Amino acid sequence: MPLNSHHARLLRQATLASLAVACILIVAKGIAWWLSGSVSLLAGLTDSLLDGAASLLNLLAVHYALRPADEDHRYGHGKAEALSAMAQALFIAGSAVLIGVQAAERLQQPQVLEGTRLGIAVMLLALALTAALLLFQHRVIRLTGSTAIRADSLHYRSDLLLNTSILVALVLAGFGWTRVDALFGLGIAAYILWSAVTIAREAVAVLMDQELPSEVSARMLELAQSVPGVLAVHDLRTRVSGTRWFVQLNLELPGELSLTAAHERCVQVETAIRAQYPRAEVLVHADPAGAHAQDAD
Repeated sequence: MPLNSHHARLLRQATLASLAVACILIVAKGIAWWLSGSVSLLAGLTDSLLDGAASLLNLLAVHYALRPADEDHRYGHGKAEALSAMAQALFIAGSAVLIGVQAAERLQQPQVLEGTRLGIAVMLLALALTAALLLFQHRVIRLTGSTAIRADSLHYRSDLLLNTSILVALVLAGFGWTRVDALFGLGIAAYILWSAVTIAREAVAVLMDQELPSEVSARMLELAQSVPGVLAVHDLRTRVSGTRWFVQLNLELPGELSLTAAHERCVQVETAIRAQYPRAEVLVHADPAGAHAQDAD
């Protein structure tokens, strides 16, 4: 089943937008940090540099994940998104460590900041661009369920908090509170590290073929059992790969049904599930009534 062309276009646009925002903020924060010496701005610059690297990796991963299934990858290339998310988690964790070290050093040796007005202007720009990107990413995630874009969105949400914290630190530093800049840097580092752990957990869940949420599986069972002629449903298995859900289940049907009639019931079950969950690829196996109980014995 090829990915919806509109969804594929949205995924590509989201990765390009993320990379563009990161590049703009790298230049703006770099200039502001050079003129001010703020450790909070350095934290923001470091984070944006890693954002740029992660966004570039994400762009390449999504491009690969959108390739159709081939002879060597019968289930497609969707797990490239989860691999990209894991790489993003490592990037983000690295930035947290660097920020924490710089903040600790500055806390021991506080410095008076210069050029805070430029820093404040840059952070306002960062907040506006990040908020606009998050709104677009939220729409893409809602339509496609992309693991890579969700990971990207998660660390840009942390950026929103990071940039707000930097803005507050710069304002307070302008009033002579020099240690506040370093304290905010430490808090930002801790939050970024937690974001990295969250992203890694989601990526591992996909790579380890974790089941879909229990309420989704329960609903799929209800849909299958609602098809006329289906006596029971068992062995429902689900997993996620990129933007696709793979679903397998067995039906118990009356033993006297012809092969053609049994096939029609399977198609009806597949259609019922895909009508509610369009991203699902459904594989249905038919068993004669009582066969499952005999196998269990």
